[in-house]
Amino acid sequence: MKQDQNKPSASTRIERDTMGELAVPVEAYYGVQTARAIENFPISSLRMPRAVIRAMGMIKRAAATVNHSLGLLDKKPAEAIKLAATEVVDGKLDVEFPVDIFQTGSGTSTNMNTNEVISNRATELLGGVRGSKLVHPNDHVNLGQSSNDVIPTAIHIAASEMMQQQLLPALTRLHKALKRKAKEFDQIVKIGRTHLQDATPVRLGQEFGGYARQIEIGIQRVKQAQAALIEVALGGTAVGTGLNCHPQFSKKVMAVISKETGCSFKEAKNHFEAQSAQDSLVEASGCLRTVAVSLMKIANDIRWLGSGPRCGLGEINVPETQPGSSIMPGKVNPVIAESVTMVCAQVIGNDMTVTVGGQAANFELIVMMPVMAYNLLQSIELLATASHNFSVKCIEGIKANEERCKSLIEESLAMCTALAPEIGYEAAAKLAKDAYKSGKTVRQVAKDQKVLPDKRLAQLLDPWRMTEPGGPVGSAGG
Repeated sequence: MKQDQNKPSASTRIERDTMGELAVPVEAYYGVQTARAIENFPISSLRMPRAVIRAMGMIKRAAATVNHSLGLLDKKPAEAIKLAATEVVDGKLDVEFPVDIFQTGSGTSTNMNTNEVISNRATELLGGVRGSKLVHPNDHVNLGQSSNDVIPTAIHIAASEMMQQQLLPALTRLHKALKRKAKEFDQIVKIGRTHLQDATPVRLGQEFGGYARQIEIGIQRVKQAQAALIEVALGGTAVGTGLNCHPQFSKKVMAVISKETGCSFKEAKNHFEAQSAQDSLVEASGCLRTVAVSLMKIANDIRWLGSGPRCGLGEINVPETQPGSSIMPGKVNPVIAESVTMVCAQVIGNDMTVTVGGQAANFELIVMMPVMAYNLLQSIELLATASHNFSVKCIEGIKANEERCKSLIEESLAMCTALAPEIGYEAAAKLAKDAYKSGKTVRQVAKDQKVLPDKRLAQLLDPWRMTEPGGPVGSAGG
C-alpha cells in the first residue's frame, strides 16, 4: 500500500509551505519545496552542474555577510548561513541537490533547493531541528534576492570561473603544443591541398602554425565570452525593479565573489535587460561554438594527415594509444582526434539549445535558464577536457614523415603552377595533363619537352621557394 505523503513515518518528517504539508525524508537537508520539485519533474537523469551549485553557495554566503553588515540580518543566523553555504561551495552537500534540469524555467526550484539545504544545515548548526526553520529559507537565506536574479547570476559566475580555471589553461597548453610543432616542422616541405586535391607546396610547420593561430584566436574568444558575463542580474529581484533589496546589496555581494573567484563581476547597468534576456549567455555560447569549429577543423586535418599508414596520406604519424580494430590486427586509429570531433559536435548542438533558450523570454523573465546553464557549462567542460587530452595524447607526440612529404611533392601535378608565369597558364596546364597521362612527374616531362633551361627549371620547381611569397608573378590557381 502506498504511504500517505502527508503523514510522517520513521523515515520522513512533515514540512509545510504555502501549498500545504508534504512528507520529506527525515535525513534530508532539503525541504518541502524541493520535495515538490522532485515529484513534479521526473524528467531525466540530468542535474544542475556542480559549478552552478558552487556558485549558488557563494552567492548565499556573500549575501549573509553583506546583509549582516547592512544591519538586515542578525549575527547568529548570518554566521550559521555562512558555515552552511561554505559546505555547499565545497561540495559536501551535493547529494542534497536532486532537482532535474527540466524544471521551472526561472530555476526557482534550484534556488529554493539551495535555500532549504542551507536553512536546514544552518538551523542544525544553531542546535535546531531540520524542518523547524529556525533559520528561514526565504526570510534569512534568500534575503534581498529572487530566483529571477540569483539563478542567472550563478550561471554567469559558474561559467566565468570554469573558463578561467579549466578552459583557458587547456587551450593555452594546446596553443603552445601546436606552436612547438610549427617550429619543429618548419623545415619540412609538403604538398598543399585545396578541395582535397593537390595544390602548391607548403611547409608542414606553416600548417601547424595556422592551427596554432586558430587556437590563439580561440583563447581571445573565450576571454570575450568572459567579458560578456561580467554584468550580473543580482539586485534586480523579481522583475528588475530591485524591490525588497538594499541598494548596495548587489555591489557588495559581487565585490566579495569577484575577490573569491578572481573573475570580475559587477551589477548590471540595466536590470530589466539582465533578467528579461540572456544575450550574454547566447554570446558566450557562440564564442564556444566557434572554438569548437576550430578544433573540429584541426582534429580532422590531423586525421587526414596521419591517414594510412601505407595507403593514405601518411605525412605525419600520430601517437598510438590503443588497438584500433577488433578484427584487423595491428590497426591503429586516430581515436584522440575522433573524440575531439565528437566533443565539437556536442558543443555545436549545445549552442543551438542555448540560442533557443535565449529566445524564450517574455516580458520580464526568461524561462529556460536551467537548460541554458546545463548546456553552456557542459560545453565549457567538454572543450576544456578535450583540448587538454588532445594536447597530451596526440599533438605533443606527433612525428613528421619527411620522406613521404618529399615524395608526394615530386609526384604532384600542381608543381606546374610555378612554371605558369614564364610559360603561360595554358602551356603549364598541357604539361600537367601530359604528366598525368604518361605517369611521369611534372619535372620529368618539362625536361623531356625542354620547356625551359635545366637551371631555370630547377629554380622554379624548388618546393621550398614555392612556400614563400615572391618569384615570377602570375596566376596561382585555386
